[in-house]
Amino acid sequence: MAAFEYIALNKAGDTRKGVLEGDTARQIRQQLRDSNLTPLSINSVTTAKRKQRTVIVNATDLALITRQLATLVRAGLALEEALKAISEQTDKAKLKSMLLAVRSRVLEGHSLANGLQDFPKVFPAVYRATVAAGEQSGHLDLVLERLAEYTENRQYIRQKTLLALFYPALLTIVAILVVIGLLAYVVPQVVQVFANIDQQLPWLTLALIAISDFLKNWGILLLFILIMVGIGIRYLLRFEQVLTIFHTFLLRIPIISRLELGTQIARLTRTLSILTESGVPMLEALRITSKVLSNRLLRKAVEEATNKVREGSSLHNALAQSRLFPPMTVYLIASGEASGKLEQMLERAAIMQERELESLIGVILSLFEPILILVMGGMVLTIVLAILMPIFELNQLIR
Repeated sequence: MAAFEYIALNKAGDTRKGVLEGDTARQIRQQLRDSNLTPLSINSVTTAKRKQRTVIVNATDLALITRQLATLVRAGLALEEALKAISEQTDKAKLKSMLLAVRSRVLEGHSLANGLQDFPKVFPAVYRATVAAGEQSGHLDLVLERLAEYTENRQYIRQKTLLALFYPALLTIVAILVVIGLLAYVVPQVVQVFANIDQQLPWLTLALIAISDFLKNWGILLLFILIMVGIGIRYLLRFEQVLTIFHTFLLRIPIISRLELGTQIARLTRTLSILTESGVPMLEALRITSKVLSNRLLRKAVEEATNKVREGSSLHNALAQSRLFPPMTVYLIASGEASGKLEQMLERAAIMQERELESLIGVILSLFEPILILVMGGMVLTIVLAILMPIFELNQLIR
């Protein structure tokens, strides 16, 4: 049984799109006619089409799919039936089409991991490798449970970080807009009062007028230049050498380096833990984990460590030689290798890094908000003083 995408018209003339399963296109047409729909086009969801199509699935949907699949497989439902049940559960057409496409591959005799390979942008390498290891070991239900926890944990951290950054980002944008509004519109109206007065203005007022005139005359050009610089930097970061230099620079900035390193190490240890616990060979697990890391310097360090492990070195020694990984993480990995409980030690290292990262973000945000308020208040106070100082001097001259 294959999956078919259809476009049809109902009695009111409205277009309907969806996915149905059947042995032939003729059977799908009959199903549509039985539902009082007039078929316009019916296309089989072939492997070639699946590879050409870009399906966008957010992290929340991926976590939900993984949890549902783990629950159904754990309950003893056949894999193809579990995929069909999940596809019927969702109301998103593209998501349903993707799940039925994977199901059709399973019905053709392919493994679940092979079916997921048709959608590499939805199911990353770590996801597919974990599923493949579960199928090979015969413990797909247990592996899917771990993978569901892993996916949900990453989504939880992502959501928590975004929610924590939302208020400071909004406060920063409002502060910048208020200052720009004062300088570009309020200040020029106020300083017109002093235009016809033969009086030497204070330096603070002159500086404020100069900044205001600059923003009024060149503000749009300045905004255009900033946008072009941003686009240029983004373009340059596509080149591997430039990206490596940028990531090296990030690891040298005092506070940013702790955030960057903490995020990458937590991702490394968590991914390596789920892969090794699922039965993926160490060298393959290291290869996949290196691709998960976005920091090119750390990725290169893991790739070099993979080569050392292939030559017979222990994992903790291979990682320690780069001098990029925290000593506590290296110590926990060494303890895991010595005790034969590497998966547990990697998970403990991941939990430790995630908690440390969460604590660091909390401290930074708790300090950032009052500092931003103080800076904003200081800038507004400066603008007010620059406006009031000439008025005070004018009053003294009148007296």
